[in-house]
Amino acid sequence: MSAPTSNDSRKLIMMVDDNLANLATAQSALSDDYALLTVPSPGKMLELLERHTPKLILLDVDMPEMSGFEAIKLLKNRAKTRDIPVIFLTALSHAENEIEGLSLGAIDYVAKPFSPPLLKKRIEMHLLVESQRQELRNYNDNLMKMVEAKTKTVLKLQNKLLTAMAELVEGRDSITGSHIERTRRTLGILLARVLEEGLYQEEASGWDMELLLQSSQLHDVGKIAINDVILKKPGKLTEDEAEEMKKHVAYGIGFIERLEDEEDDSLFLRYAETFAGYHHENWDGSGYPRGLKGEAIPLLGRLMALADVYDALTSDRPYKKAFSHSTSVAIIREGSGTHFDPALVSLFERVADEIANQAEPPQ
Repeated sequence: MSAPTSNDSRKLIMMVDDNLANLATAQSALSDDYALLTVPSPGKMLELLERHTPKLILLDVDMPEMSGFEAIKLLKNRAKTRDIPVIFLTALSHAENEIEGLSLGAIDYVAKPFSPPLLKKRIEMHLLVESQRQELRNYNDNLMKMVEAKTKTVLKLQNKLLTAMAELVEGRDSITGSHIERTRRTLGILLARVLEEGLYQEEASGWDMELLLQSSQLHDVGKIAINDVILKKPGKLTEDEAEEMKKHVAYGIGFIERLEDEEDDSLFLRYAETFAGYHHENWDGSGYPRGLKGEAIPLLGRLMALADVYDALTSDRPYKKAFSHSTSVAIIREGSGTHFDPALVSLFERVADEIANQAEPPQ
């Protein structure tokens, strides 16, 4: 047995056989083309595999210490060695022995006493196949990286388009300012705490946070269909005007549903429709447009309601000055069980300081 040197450029082959004559024959036949590591037992093979990774293993079946069948099971159960191709060498000629070996993961059988030219040709063929497989794996890995890079580019562009659309909606409404970005940041804090505390675990499991926060930007997209006279009115709305303003929810749902007609099962659009369609529903059923009550209101809608109202309370409006953070939290607390989900109000209070201190988004 001789270990290959570090500067040997030949491919490393390991041959495991308790018959020294067979090892010598293989050494003579293969050493001109391959760095051959001859090993007298499976135990020694496992020891050497800690330091060497051959391109292929020639493994005798009938050995006293451990059979080749037992040895290949160990090889295939180890992450480091499971992908090394194994060719069995055997004097056993029964078909069931070959079937057993192949079922355990061997790639070929060579009968003993082996013909050196035939053994050499078999090794050459299987190394070529393995080389082609590796090239295909590398190609697939590179292709996946390219797809991931393209996907990131598309998602980045999608987010920019969404932000532009949200800004277009805000640009028509001189009252709300940066409402969409502020509600998105508040929503992000609430979503993270829901997951952290395991609240409403069944409904929250499987959330895609990135898509949720992107889609939340469309919660007021229906305002784009509201008349400027109402949207830009510098005072409190009349009853009729307030009813017209409420229609922005239906307009938003309709807009998103038209997009859904062009997409097959888009999770992003389903999130967006939930935010747009349910953030004005109230826990006690007094909200709009459906008058849903309690947990019949989707969790995402109940969370957006909190983020939306908190921003309205802490922002200036033509009919009121902005309330302080503490006053706004107290108003939300008073709305527990009527306007808001009591469990979410309790959660909101636990993250209230974080919401108050949330950093401005990076420029």
